[in-house]
Amino acid sequence: MRILITGNMGYVGPVVAAHLRATMPGATLVGHDAAFFADCLTTAEGLPESVLDAQHFGDVRDLPASLLRDVDAVVHLAAISNDPMGLRYEAPTAEINAGASLRLAALAREAGVRHFVFASSCSIYGFAEGGKRREDDALNPLTAYARSKVATEEALHAMAPRDMTVTCLRFATACGASPRTRLDLVLNDFVAGALANGEISVLSDGTPWRPLIEVRDMARAIEWAITRDPAAGGPVLSVNAGSDGWNLQVRELAEACVAAIPGTRLSINADAPPDRRSYRVDFGLFRRLAPDHQPRIGVAEAIQGLRDGLSAIGFADRHYREGRFIRLRVLDALRSRARIDGDLRRQSGTVAQPANERAASAA
Repeated sequence: MRILITGNMGYVGPVVAAHLRATMPGATLVGHDAAFFADCLTTAEGLPESVLDAQHFGDVRDLPASLLRDVDAVVHLAAISNDPMGLRYEAPTAEINAGASLRLAALAREAGVRHFVFASSCSIYGFAEGGKRREDDALNPLTAYARSKVATEEALHAMAPRDMTVTCLRFATACGASPRTRLDLVLNDFVAGALANGEISVLSDGTPWRPLIEVRDMARAIEWAITRDPAAGGPVLSVNAGSDGWNLQVRELAEACVAAIPGTRLSINADAPPDRRSYRVDFGLFRRLAPDHQPRIGVAEAIQGLRDGLSAIGFADRHYREGRFIRLRVLDALRSRARIDGDLRRQSGTVAQPANERAASAA
């Protein structure tokens, strides 16, 4: 297979690339990324892009149709990837997360791509009281980020895919160690706080529900999606990707980190206003369709991986919530240095644009 991975230089992308290289050693892996977060490395083992056959640089909104020539599968990860970034950059979020995604899907269809995988999110359920949410339940997107995911899913389902199998993976909240670990995700933030400050500070009252999935299990789900038979699930499928055992309250996640990292204090803001992002999710459809690609990593192992990974790079930044492992802070820093504009486009002359160079040489 020839597989194009967009957004491969973010948090999830390096883990996906490494997994596909290990499970599909004969595949040709090609990356495409704007490289905003290229230097946000949390590993001493070199650039993760070394596993790729080629790395292209550019804005996903301008991805050239030629890059899809002879591609068998597209793994579309490129996005403005959380609620704070969506709030600050609402118009670019819609333009990148929805507009560029649909343009890419149309280009892929015209190029004869067989599988298109869209990284969606369980956050589209928003605030959901009662039981676990299934794929056919009502959606309640509360943020620009979640609305962009809903808009893309709806348009993909309306698109005539021809011979292209489309899979929208509604991922639970990501967590776990990566060569570019983000610390603006709930479990990752808790582990960072425990290591750097000896304290986990929960900004909510701890009651909201969050389904989580470790990044290596996200990669396993993507492997399934780029090989799945469209006869099972249909040519265009939206499916919750995660595990019922990972439906946990924020307080439970914090307590698990305290148990795993002795000496950690726990602070919960009991007076915080209610967090409207609270939902539990039913992963039964994913379990039935992808029995061989189910999540394998639990809370304790995810915490251990984060602890060991951050410790290995000597992480001790007491002010990490203002640092370079918080994606919004990186975008703001790029803007302050006039490297990007308010539409999150590169300013002229700020970065080279190699067209087709092997990742190893580009490094």
